[in-house]
Amino acid sequence: MIRYISGRVMKTDNNTVVVRTGGIGYEILLPEIVWKTMRQGTDDADIELFISYHQTQQQPKPVLIGFNSEIELEFFEQLIKVKDIGPVTAAKCLTLPVPVIARAIEDRDVSTVMKLKGIGRRKADMIISVLNGKVGKYALLKEEEKELVAAAGDFKKQVVEVLVKQLGHARSEAVVMVNSALERNPQVMTPEELFEEVYRGTRTQG
Repeated sequence: MIRYISGRVMKTDNNTVVVRTGGIGYEILLPEIVWKTMRQGTDDADIELFISYHQTQQQPKPVLIGFNSEIELEFFEQLIKVKDIGPVTAAKCLTLPVPVIARAIEDRDVSTVMKLKGIGRRKADMIISVLNGKVGKYALLKEEEKELVAAAGDFKKQVVEVLVKQLGHARSEAVVMVNSALERNPQVMTPEELFEEVYRGTRTQG
């Protein structure tokens, strides 16, 4: 089963993206929350997506649904456990950020859940009934962390990952460092410039 794809964007069109990797082009459906993070001129850019793969007797053509983070993917796979919320329906209904949807479910906020595309009162009630008490951790996802994982290939995310995985910073600390650097100098446009600004800030503090 395909769980992750990293490659070059061949084509983007109507909430789908074709990613070329290993000589094969994979057509991937993107929920609205992911599609919004795709930049203009994404074609021929590198991208990485976490994949939910679906193929059944009723749906013999494989459907790949892509997400920018494992958190989004995990929440999606909780959502499709609800009866009558299939993968394509779930992908299309993700029009609000995951923390907002999760908080609405935990708070039994039917009106907010009904704001999701294609979700009426009956389905909203069903989603809350099945998932209430099970999605609290997604509701607690911090806003700044959500923003930094928003776009695969985003240079902010790249810097956070290097600070965490290579330089040993805690993720929460790395997020604060990056956000502070961007507040000081919002004109930075590359990972190199952002690294320089991050460490300019640490030297100033020292």
